[in-house]
Amino acid sequence: ELTTVRVQDPRVQNEGSWNSYVDYKIFLHTNSKAFTAKTSCPLPLLCACRPVPDLPGKSTFFVGSTDEFIEKRRQGLQQFLEKVVQNVVLLSDSRLHLFLQSQLSVPEIEACVQGQGSQTVTEAILHYAMSNCGWVQEEESRP
Repeated sequence: ELTTVRVQDPRVQNEGSWNSYVDYKIFLHTNSKAFTAKTSCPLPLLCACRPVPDLPGKSTFFVGSTDEFIEKRRQGLQQFLEKVVQNVVLLSDSRLHLFLQSQLSVPEIEACVQGQGSQTVTEAILHYAMSNCGWVQEEESRP
């Protein structure tokens, strides 16, 4: 089984503001039976899931080259997600699957997992899988 996670397309949000931050696109490509969607590009969010490997550090203030910091953070986030998808315990958590295979926000993921959303976990993932956003178009658009 193969599971590839890529973190890319860093974007600075609220640039020049005291509360600026960087978000990234996360692309998933897999042939693992653990995932319904074989390719996905969920919304650029960070999930507050169960205990997971340490996230790479973030800086309150950019020090040195902003591009260099963003690239190091992107690499760290990618390594983090690669460890997460290899963890059997985390793979059993519906929140992880919704995070990687849907475009639901964190509150929508929580509502869905608790049965309070408009869709079940399976419906949310299947709905997103049918739309097949992201990975394939991203791969095809590369020179």
